[in-house]
Amino acid sequence: MAKEIERKFLVTDDSYRAMATAVHHIIQGYISRRKEGTVRVRVRDGRGFLAVKGATLEGISRDEWEYEIPEADAMEMLAKACEGNVVEKERHIVPFGDLVWEVDRFIRPVEMTVAEVELPSPSTPISLPPFIGQEVSGDPAYYNSNL
Repeated sequence: MAKEIERKFLVTDDSYRAMATAVHHIIQGYISRRKEGTVRVRVRDGRGFLAVKGATLEGISRDEWEYEIPEADAMEMLAKACEGNVVEKERHIVPFGDLVWEVDRFIRPVEMTVAEVELPSPSTPISLPPFIGQEVSGDPAYYNSNL
């Protein structure tokens, strides 16, 4: 079992685009969106993934399990098994300082841009890139599963 420790921020401008070293296309949906945890199916750049994420129990960390599955299975799950909206986004990979930021530009069902950074521990200090705005870590309005 892995731990996901991440902080999330609103993005104030598109300067992240010039800083990005890669861009990924992602379509994802949620098979379960319970407060105790979520089950997500995703297709990223033609590869399928299934992830189970536990509830956030300690500030910004939670349990996470992710497995690669056949793309065809993932596409069928997106079409037949998901509740709520299917999310489509571009993920920009932006190295900054000692960390790697993921900037998600959402295409549907809403248009917005948020940045997250995964940390080795909750107390890891971070340097904020120039495009970072208000922190929204822990705000359910910005959970992918609630869009």
